Amino acid sequence: MEMKGKTVVITGGANGIGAVAAQLFGKKGAQVAILDYNETAGEALAGEMHAQGMEAAFFKTDVAKRNQVKETAEKVLAHFGKVDVLINNAGITRDAMLLKMEAEIFQQVIDVNLTGVFNCTQAFLPAMIAAGKGKIINTSSIAGTGGNVGQTNYAASKAGVIGMTRTWAKEYGRKGINVNAVAPGFIETDMISTIPGKIITQIKQMTPFARLGKPEDIANAYLFLASGASDFINGTVLEVDGGMLK
Repeated sequence: MEMKGKTVVITGGANGIGAVAAQLFGKKGAQVAILDYNETAGEALAGEMHAQGMEAAFFKTDVAKRNQVKETAEKVLAHFGKVDVLINNAGITRDAMLLKMEAEIFQQVIDVNLTGVFNCTQAFLPAMIAAGKGKIINTSSIAGTGGNVGQTNYAASKAGVIGMTRTWAKEYGRKGINVNAVAPGFIETDMISTIPGKIITQIKQMTPFARLGKPEDIANAYLFLASGASDFINGTVLEVDGGMLK
């Protein structure tokens, strides 16, 4: 699953799963475009990767802002000349029970997690169509496949990502483009740092491996779906949750 000569775009690539994925693809020989709104973290990661002999560039981007995404896509294509893989990894949470969830935080999550995927895919897809090939990997969640208490907005956005994934797989498979999704379980990132320790213990007990997932577990799934090893996989949702009992 080497990626030498491939250009990989990773949204939300400055931290957490995205940063681990950027480093993994860099080590596999890819040219990595790191997209994130966190300029400090993004520049630091790109600099670190350069120091290790990898090819990477940071592009400050808020995926919820359509015009900004369009401008970033133009910059990425001007810098690298092409895009082979798009990983729509960016995501946020704003949790609350339904009756306590303000419309504003509902919309914030939809804007980033769902509309952001739409924006980025529309911006980068034409270059893939012109090349006659490409891989698009969308990040869903087990909350999108089974729901989760206190996450109406997050679950809705991630379920929507699955719907878009399967639709685009049907629309663009004949253009040589694979579109798949990864549905992580509970992964050790800042996103779950607010979950009480008691709940974390319960989550581990529900997982056959009795542990949380690691960012590397998701990055490896991205790598598989981005590589030639997955060329006949299209429109699927790969659950990476350690076999969590549902």
